[in-house]
Amino acid sequence: MGYKEDKEKPGTWIVWYSKRHPKTRIPVQLRRKGFKTKAEAKRAEAKIIIDVEDKIRKTILPSWSKLVYDFKNHMIDKGLMLKTADTYFLCLRAHTFNDWGARLIDTITTNEVRKLINNKVGHRSPSHQKNLLKFIRGAFQYALEVGYIQRNPSPTMKFKVGDKIKKVLTQEQVKKFLNKAKEYEDKWYPIWCTALYTGMRNGELYALTWDKVNLEDRLIIIDTAWNRVDGFKSTKSGDDRIIEIAPNLLIILKELKLKSSGNQYVLPRIDKWTKGEQAKVLRLFLSSIKLPEIRFHDLRATWATIMLSKGVPPIKVMMMGGWSDLKTMQIYIRKAGINVKGITDRLSLHSLRAPDAEIINIHRK
Repeated sequence: MGYKEDKEKPGTWIVWYSKRHPKTRIPVQLRRKGFKTKAEAKRAEAKIIIDVEDKIRKTILPSWSKLVYDFKNHMIDKGLMLKTADTYFLCLRAHTFNDWGARLIDTITTNEVRKLINNKVGHRSPSHQKNLLKFIRGAFQYALEVGYIQRNPSPTMKFKVGDKIKKVLTQEQVKKFLNKAKEYEDKWYPIWCTALYTGMRNGELYALTWDKVNLEDRLIIIDTAWNRVDGFKSTKSGDDRIIEIAPNLLIILKELKLKSSGNQYVLPRIDKWTKGEQAKVLRLFLSSIKLPEIRFHDLRATWATIMLSKGVPPIKVMMMGGWSDLKTMQIYIRKAGINVKGITDRLSLHSLRAPDAEIINIHRK
């Protein structure tokens, strides 16, 4: 580091600065000349120091887009499902790359994170805003863990995410739904029946094989799920569970077994199901029979609320449905109304007994 008069061009000054790269130990040097005065060279020295430091930073620190790609691979290496890693990556790419893609990660400030969330997804649902912040925080946390940055700039933000009651069908609507599907001999009928009688997730239904079904004891073992990205994998919670087969479902499964012809899968392989179009098919069918349009995943919520409304203890519904979060179960408890059922049985605030009638003879003389 320094400055001196240029011997080759008297009356001009040279400025230089050199620093070793902290990882490669290779010197990074900048040298400039042609300054007319010593004072000008001294001022330039400060700028050259900054330029060298910035040059080193650029070889050490990734851009935001590079970090996000590395973060996705890191999640996969840690054992997260590819589908989950893709969700993080696609959301971050869609909402942050235009603004931050080429930025070095240590230049992104807390205030910029807050502004981006407000500007990009402020019009979206609170849960969507919360998820974007969660994904951004996860990427920065990875950068912190590998030593790129000294602190996570993600801000603390509050989102009013209410526990909205899921959209479900009533028991009478389910009865109409399944009876119509059977009447029309719809190929989705056994899939919808199994979903509504067991509360199984879409991927668990698709992955169900006959070796997991005990028709004699009326039990199903759930230990595998499927999605289009990861293929066959463990269940969402990672735990196995046992489901009891309802009598009506038992009849349907026995019929499927007779027609299986050695096929290992319990439910029919439908092309639109494999392509992930099960929700669209369900909505179209429900609309055609004048029932509320719900998502395929809402069949699971429908099962839970009906079970709870029939007095099945919440802990048993949780175990059979594979929920580990009591907070989620509370949503279904409220929907079923069992948390308020019976509390007004003894509520009597006034008398409804009719007063003794008096017979009046309107023909009295």
